[in-house]
Amino acid sequence: MPQTKLLQSQTVFDMNKEIRIQKIDEIINRDKDNPFNKIEIPWEDDLVTMNVYKIPLDLLVYNKYNGRILSRTKSLETQSHSIDEYSEEGKKIIECLLWDSKPDRNRKTQKNIADFGQQKVGIITKDGIIIDGNRRAMLLNDIQNEGLLSGRKFEKKYDYFKAVVLPVTLKENPLEIEKLETSFQMGEDQKLGYNATEKYLKAKELYHRLTGGKDFTPSNINENAIAKIADWMGEQKSEIKSYLSTMMVMDEYLFFFGYDGIYTQLDKREDQFLFLTKWLGTFYGESSKKAFDGYTDDDVDNLKEIAFDYLRIRNEYDGKEFRNLADGQSENHFFGDKSIWASFLSKHEEIRREISEEPEIDFNSNDLKSHLDDRDNKYFEASKFDGKNSAFIENLKDHKTNVEYNRSAGAPEKLVKKASQAFSSIKQNHNAFTKPEVQKVVQDLAMQVTNSMLKKSPLSLLQHIESLVKSFDIDNVSDSEMDEVQKTAKEINKLLYPIYK
Repeated sequence: MPQTKLLQSQTVFDMNKEIRIQKIDEIINRDKDNPFNKIEIPWEDDLVTMNVYKIPLDLLVYNKYNGRILSRTKSLETQSHSIDEYSEEGKKIIECLLWDSKPDRNRKTQKNIADFGQQKVGIITKDGIIIDGNRRAMLLNDIQNEGLLSGRKFEKKYDYFKAVVLPVTLKENPLEIEKLETSFQMGEDQKLGYNATEKYLKAKELYHRLTGGKDFTPSNINENAIAKIADWMGEQKSEIKSYLSTMMVMDEYLFFFGYDGIYTQLDKREDQFLFLTKWLGTFYGESSKKAFDGYTDDDVDNLKEIAFDYLRIRNEYDGKEFRNLADGQSENHFFGDKSIWASFLSKHEEIRREISEEPEIDFNSNDLKSHLDDRDNKYFEASKFDGKNSAFIENLKDHKTNVEYNRSAGAPEKLVKKASQAFSSIKQNHNAFTKPEVQKVVQDLAMQVTNSMLKKSPLSLLQHIESLVKSFDIDNVSDSEMDEVQKTAKEINKLLYPIYK
């Protein structure tokens, strides 16, 4: 299957908007009393029953900004490759993008369509722009075109598209159409599998549209816009805020490396961006207990830039290793220990200084994604100073080992603290505490503690004994116990004499 490519033809469709409207209207007038079917769709805050018509494929225009390929069309337009969806060239570019978005799923769906016809109805505007069903229309066109995209030929061919026709053009009611498209594509059709970036980018585009072009910032949120997007996308408001926060970090990543607007460079990095977004939200403000004591926002900035490097070389190592940077409680990651973080940061900066970055980006490349992927790969290869292993990966592994050593070393201290806290919580004035069986357990516990002190540090034990003797109050000894106390004191004195001598 050929990858998405820019085609050279500039042939413009012979049919203009007015003619498409006229021809589609003729079909509606002809079949309105005997439509192919009827379905209910949400339109203008109501559930409206609309007729389904068979619309010839040559009357349709793809929506280049539909949610399935939004990141691809935006990336191309960043390169000044404007996609004219009304031209033959633009049509073929969009078809390639739609096919490449999910080749395996497209093959399966196309066979289904070829065997049984189009089963799911689409939605178009009155001038033929496809609001829902771009992928299905592409598959029908490919069957008509002898499988130029799929490489397969089918006996059955269909020259029409089953669709509801909205009573407006895209320009006449763009917000209502955006709402409808999002509800169908991102709410219902998402189960067909989208490139992970699309939902984040779609949320950003909707927020811009609903707020008059304002950028999302966590400190100044338009809750009405969030609520609408959540409703349209079929998600909770908290999830939409997460989408927008993640998209902010994604955009910052692209800007950091000079890849502004090239959203294809976010592919296969969703999990890592989600982790990084969570970390930044946790650490900024200098108050998190999950970071090392005394950290500052400048340290968080360093964490972000290092994370960007590991995101850039994401395809060269196990993505789970990314979590070692800052995920979980402080004892589980680099950013939770001041000395480990300082060592990791110092080594990372040293590696960066030794790498010569690739020359300027060629935004005129015919395949910018491959060009940037190659650039990122060369950056990774340049970190193999010994010709075998990347210094970035070795630095990650070395400091992961340090975290594991610290975690093992810290386990006894934690357990001892827990035991101490548990004993301190006992109500020692309670009558039950004086019972012989309880005191026997206390004595056994004391013996375990003193024996461990004797093995590890006899001096500590003697100093502990000295402290106990100094705090001994003879006035608290009863007459009945006095003889035994004196006898025991003499025995202790006898035992200590050889040490003194």
